[in-house]
Amino acid sequence: MTDTKKSATLSLNGESYELPIFSPTAGPDVIDIRKLYAQAGVFTYDPGFTSTASCDSTITFIDGDKGELLHRGYPIDQLAGKSHYLEVCYLLLYGELPTATQLEDFEGRVTRHTMVHEQMHNFFRGFRRDAHPMATLVGVVGAMSAFYHDSTDIADPWQREVASIRLIAKLPTIAAMAYKYSIGQPFVYPRNDLDYAANFLHMCFSVPAEDYNVNPILARAMDRIFTLHADHEQNASTSTVRLASSSGANPFACVAAGIACLWGPAHGGANQACLEMLKEIGTVDRIPEFIARAKDKSDPFRLMGFGHRVYKNTDPRATVLKQSADEVLELLGIEDNPLLQVAKELEQTALHDPYFIEKKLFPNVDFYSGIILEAMGFPTSMFTPIFTVARTVGWVSQWKEMIADPQNKIGRPRQLYLGETARNYTDIENR
Repeated sequence: MTDTKKSATLSLNGESYELPIFSPTAGPDVIDIRKLYAQAGVFTYDPGFTSTASCDSTITFIDGDKGELLHRGYPIDQLAGKSHYLEVCYLLLYGELPTATQLEDFEGRVTRHTMVHEQMHNFFRGFRRDAHPMATLVGVVGAMSAFYHDSTDIADPWQREVASIRLIAKLPTIAAMAYKYSIGQPFVYPRNDLDYAANFLHMCFSVPAEDYNVNPILARAMDRIFTLHADHEQNASTSTVRLASSSGANPFACVAAGIACLWGPAHGGANQACLEMLKEIGTVDRIPEFIARAKDKSDPFRLMGFGHRVYKNTDPRATVLKQSADEVLELLGIEDNPLLQVAKELEQTALHDPYFIEKKLFPNVDFYSGIILEAMGFPTSMFTPIFTVARTVGWVSQWKEMIADPQNKIGRPRQLYLGETARNYTDIENR
């Protein structure tokens, strides 16, 4: 944040107030209103925080108009094309790309922490067999603080480091266990000889009775899904993690809060909603009907997986993931899968329809990730848990940054109160 000595003048009831303006390294200037209430006795009103910067950060930058996503300054397409998930994790956590030695050390530390405490298996068995995997994740991740007491002191930098590694390492194991529990299969322990993405697929799809070899194309596609979802600036779940951490809560509780927020269909559940929409369409011949409904403002139907609240141009993550989607579908074949046939035809229709082109309703990352995960054999209930695994490093990086900030204070939004003013209590017999 650069203080450019610029200021804005607010005129209110005949009085003028000078508000400092800060200039970021990228993005719009920010008017500092921290002293506005003390000076002028008024609050600002911004439902959804669409025009409010709640923090300063050096991790991720999004330019929605340009369709640009940068992690520590590196474009997402370069990272997805040349890097891999754990290297991106290192970048988000520590600010720079690692050397070969640093990366080897980091990957080793993550790999050695992938197993969970054996007693945590009991938590899974306490859930109904048909519990949504996200419900399981919220409970089990929150319970990690009961097992890993040596990494809950947020004032200790080393404990913060250990907690960060543990969360990144154990979330794939916990998510895979939630999946296995939901389908009645035995848990599969992590393997140290597999990379991060391949290990996750192995824990999800292998069974003790037979060998399972992870196809490298599927592992690469999964790694890209993880990479493209690693962080996305101050979104709803990240803001939830930051708000929870502002109270001094332990990191496992903060991430559990983020998982609960991510569960919402408008956030992490968007790719699941996209696949459910494809099931509603059902067959290729019904696509024109649903395209027409999407254009009809009086129809409640929404075309899920197209457009984005932040990106007013193409979603840069979608461009990368489309390549993986094509590779996966070519590998697995879609001739016998009507759902994926609908997805491919809908994609082509929307990309060439003047209405969608004019409104920039391009397929987004949720559309392509849903296609890939469906093709791999994941049920839609696992889409958001997979998003959770990927986003954990973003939450942890933002949490570490916030804890280390000396200006960190507990979050306390204000409100525009529209209720009753003070009134006297009426005894029940007189109501």
